[in-house]
Amino acid sequence: MEPEVRHFLATLVQSISMLLLWMIFNTFFGIKLGYLFLDGKITVWHVVYYVCLIVSFVFVMRYIINKWKATPKFGAGENNA
Repeated sequence: MEPEVRHFLATLVQSISMLLLWMIFNTFFGIKLGYLFLDGKITVWHVVYYVCLIVSFVFVMRYIINKWKATPKFGAGENNA
């Protein structure tokens, strides 16, 4: 397999894995522990959960965007005419 294709596929798998890991953690803390649902009153733990959810999403997106900036650009310098 060519190195550019291998790097592209590794980036794809790492991006999907990072998003799935982020979703698993947030699903566990949000649904399983009950911080996602507001059952009457807002506690400090609900606020902490939502702040951590947003902040972690920003860091995951920054990681993925920086990861994809380093991938090879297929056909970037070729003339297709």
